[in-house]
Amino acid sequence: MRLIGLAVVLAVSLLIAPLAAPAQQPGKVYRIGYLGTTAAVPPPIWDAFLGGLREFGWVEGQTIVIEQRNAEERYDRLPELAADLVRLRVDVIVAAGPVAPLAAKRATNTIPIVMTNHADPVGSGLVASLARPGSNVTGLSFIHPAVVGKQVEVLKEVVPKVNRMAVLTNPENPIRDLMLSEAEAAMRSLPAQFQVLHARGPDDFEAAFSAMRKARTDALLILVDPMLFGQRKQLANLTARSRLPAVSGLREFADAGILMTYGASLPDLFRRAASYVDKILKGAKPADLPVEQPTKFELVINLKTAKALNLTIPPSVLGRADQVIE
Repeated sequence: MRLIGLAVVLAVSLLIAPLAAPAQQPGKVYRIGYLGTTAAVPPPIWDAFLGGLREFGWVEGQTIVIEQRNAEERYDRLPELAADLVRLRVDVIVAAGPVAPLAAKRATNTIPIVMTNHADPVGSGLVASLARPGSNVTGLSFIHPAVVGKQVEVLKEVVPKVNRMAVLTNPENPIRDLMLSEAEAAMRSLPAQFQVLHARGPDDFEAAFSAMRKARTDALLILVDPMLFGQRKQLANLTARSRLPAVSGLREFADAGILMTYGASLPDLFRRAASYVDKILKGAKPADLPVEQPTKFELVINLKTAKALNLTIPPSVLGRADQVIE
């Protein structure tokens, strides 16, 4: 009987062992590296990431330690910051935006990398395909170039008499050409002229807005970019001073004072990125984790800005808004 009991225990142990193998090592504190381009991650976005980790049982300071490295909108600093995270031997690198994942991948081909919001991971060479990344990179695809046309459409609905539209973009952004081609395609359907203006940093803003005033620009499209995102408050002030209705792709621009935004939700993407971190820390390989696309898009309208510009938002647009800022 004792031998039979021992055999049963061994059999049960063998059945349980494969299930327990991927789980994190008891008592180990894992180190997560965060590589970002802006000076700091806005609290709602960062809180969404931490909240997502907590949903899987990860608690900062207890089971995980997070090493943050932010380039403060200087793309040239990213390789150094990525190398620093590699030297720390972090267990996973979470990389935000279009530039940071590329810097992380150049720094390591072994440490898992989770993208939070890259617009073109296949075209940029980060992954082989969305279904099977095939490398040490996986995460979330932002696909904001595909919604640039929608941004132009909704701005046209609010400002129907657009004769001249400007596009503000950062030429240092690796997916700038992809977004710009989407904007150009959308604007071909409008009976309007458009001009492309470049800003590599805040020092270029005054010249860009001066060019808009000289051209008597009627509306502005701000293409999503980490540097422009970090300077969204200054851009909102400049559009107000120039009395320009503007649209962009992230709701944080509307929070800062831009007229309207349409695009994916960054807090939602960062929360979902936490699930990738959880899987990887429990043994999953990035190469086998499909890249996910956004599931939540939001139209946000700043009514306070609309009133300041003497614009009346059509009821058809207001009815589609996910949030109205008053």
